[in-house]
Amino acid sequence: MDISVVNALPYEDFVSIFGNVVEKCPLITAAVWTRRPFTSLNALEAAINEFIDALPESGKEGILRCHPDLAGKHLHSGALTRESQEEQTRVGMDALSSAEASQMARLNAEYKGRFGFPFVICARMNDKVTILRELSERCRNERAAERARGIAEVKKICRLRLQGLTLSDATNKL
Repeated sequence: MDISVVNALPYEDFVSIFGNVVEKCPLITAAVWTRRPFTSLNALEAAINEFIDALPESGKEGILRCHPDLAGKHLHSGALTRESQEEQTRVGMDALSSAEASQMARLNAEYKGRFGFPFVICARMNDKVTILRELSERCRNERAAERARGIAEVKKICRLRLQGLTLSDATNKL
């Protein structure tokens, strides 16, 4: 999808198409629509990132809370967004061994208990071994550092989702 097509989209279509580039946060897309015209996909991405960066810390934590647990109950019940379902399935979160699933559940609970929001990582840029290791390691971070790390991962996810919607040859590259 060419940037001129993106810029010509009516508000409702823009939000419908791009509303989940940041998981369950169509308000972000709705807000950046007013910044059109965008000169490029990078400019659209920058507008989204600027919106996120301008939020207070509580707003950033709110964005993190919109993300599902990796390999959590919603993956198996079909309650994830289409994007999250595809991303988690692609890296094998739906096919963990019993030991891996138990470890993931324990670490997800520990992480949420410590930080008050779920662990966020760009699954498309990792494999299940790396995800489990990162989850374990990041449980030891300080809250502010982990909030910043989570938001950095949200931005990676956003970039890949934007590319998937606008580029015919989008890959898992940043």
